Amino acid sequence: MSLPDLGWLQRFPALAGMPDGERAPLVGGAMAMHAPAGTTVYAPGEPCNAFILVIDGGVRVYQLDAEGNEIVLYRLGPGSLCILTTLALLASDAYSAFAVTETPVHAMALPAATFNDLMARSAQFRSFVFNAQAARMADLMAVIQNVAFASIEQRLAARLLTLAGGGLELSITHQQLAAEIGSAREVVSRHLKTFERRGWVSLGRGRVELRNAAPLRAAAQTGR
Repeated sequence: MSLPDLGWLQRFPALAGMPDGERAPLVGGAMAMHAPAGTTVYAPGEPCNAFILVIDGGVRVYQLDAEGNEIVLYRLGPGSLCILTTLALLASDAYSAFAVTETPVHAMALPAATFNDLMARSAQFRSFVFNAQAARMADLMAVIQNVAFASIEQRLAARLLTLAGGGLELSITHQQLAAEIGSAREVVSRHLKTFERRGWVSLGRGRVELRNAAPLRAAAQTGR
């Protein structure tokens, strides 16, 4: 069947395996969403009216601190759902963060009433939601622990390695890196210049080249 009918469920095997009677309102109620890169999906204080399932693309979820610095909480990719959306729906509350598409995104939106009905009567749907919620909560707790207890040097070194994914060059600004680790751009720039003096990285406009990954890995573990 076409993507808006049933094919999109293949991104979510647990939902595709639901009994027909429980799956019917899910498929019938879900509405396709398409958003270009740079679209604000939600912002703090906005009501949550739908349960969002990402089919393709990427979404960045973040908050702003008192100084206006961005801190990335997590990202959504294909086959994922948003912990803050789920929490807002379960508590009948508003959003507490921002979500912005980083690439063109295709998603399915399940109206709040349908979500609540499925949560009440489908054990398989509840299991899917809570299992995904638990996994995402672990990611969120890791971010909180990292910001609270790890040094800037640890966080920056670890994030550079993660974003590089085994490669040697990143197309990223100092401001974007600051958002990734929950710090200020000036602080990140200062530490990057220290890394450069040590021969760990090479800096250019909008890029960071990893020149020596071994000390970066050590710094990510110890902060030294």
